[in-house]
Amino acid sequence: MPAIRILIVDDSSVIRRVLADALARDSAIEVVGSAADGTIALSKISLLKPDLVTLDIEMPGMSGLETVAAIRKLHPHLPVIMFSTLTERGATSTLEALSLGASDYVTKPSNTGSLEETRSRIQQELIPKVKALCKCRDLVTQPLSVPLVVSRAHRSGIDIRQSRAGRVDVVAIGTSTGGPNALAALLPSLPMDLPVPVVIVQHMPPLFTRLLAERLNKISRIAVREGEEGALLTPGTAWIAPGDFHMTLRRDPNGVRLAMNRQPAENSCRPAVDVLFRSVAEAYGANSLAVILTGMGSDGQRGSQSIREAGGQVLVQDEPTSVVWGMPGQVVAAGLSDAILSLDAIPKEISRRTELTRVWSGTAHSDLARAADDQEQARAIEKLALFRRTTS
Repeated sequence: MPAIRILIVDDSSVIRRVLADALARDSAIEVVGSAADGTIALSKISLLKPDLVTLDIEMPGMSGLETVAAIRKLHPHLPVIMFSTLTERGATSTLEALSLGASDYVTKPSNTGSLEETRSRIQQELIPKVKALCKCRDLVTQPLSVPLVVSRAHRSGIDIRQSRAGRVDVVAIGTSTGGPNALAALLPSLPMDLPVPVVIVQHMPPLFTRLLAERLNKISRIAVREGEEGALLTPGTAWIAPGDFHMTLRRDPNGVRLAMNRQPAENSCRPAVDVLFRSVAEAYGANSLAVILTGMGSDGQRGSQSIREAGGQVLVQDEPTSVVWGMPGQVVAAGLSDAILSLDAIPKEISRRTELTRVWSGTAHSDLARAADDQEQARAIEKLALFRRTTS
């Protein structure tokens, strides 16, 4: 396989050198050039034809946001990884860059103590993302404002196991690379009167998750919040796990509440999808609906298994509409998916599964309560039995 060709764009000569040194340590990667600003970067992309660009957000002249927007217009298939700071300004700009079509981001290490440690941390986070994105280099990274277009075959879903569809009382979502844009497409498509709560793990550091929740809350009909210790789950509200905390669910006499902890990372992640999904399976059992969206790695596979073993359901985003089909692909490979759906079909399926069983169950029980004679009662009992057979 030819080496992955990288162009580094950063106004700091020190950062350019550190990035080049970190990437050069992997024989599968070749740094083919660097640029000190966005204008130079655009000319070098046309000249060098890199497989991926790393792009600083804060640059004089043509900013990183302006540059990623220009790249997406001129080179819509080119993966772009933003290099951002762990500050409120850096996090806000990163989310804006993702909405403009950036593929992913890496945060600049702080308080590392040495140049070697900085280089090592960049290498550990950046190289896996470079390799994951370049496996998908022929797919278009869609800006948040552009609707995804998928084939008719994927609109109808694949491998749908309707016979397992039981009552849904919670929706749990796990995602990583490409997740902010996927959530920005999914959550605003859910109805205001969604009859269940939604809990979400998006792999992001602290501060980023709060700003993501605020952005999604502005564009969604349901409320979107960053998770808080002790928050009571209520229908029509979504909670996003805060960065650097695992989020779990626990039952008490008043209902189901959120709980946070800083136990060791799982799958190199905190928050981890597996941690959330296990607690969802314990709290809701067969009434759980899990959704695995685009993401790198395998986080969510074991949690999906826990949900399936408890009798719950698992929906998976398909490969054509995923930025990286790592997390969804692992769930499919393990045989744990009830349906494989395009991104635009997932909110419709969530609505269908959360509403359908309520309608059937409610009308069946209502008919039984109103039965005026033995014949009507027999019909109502048969209707209820049919509902139970089709949702068992």
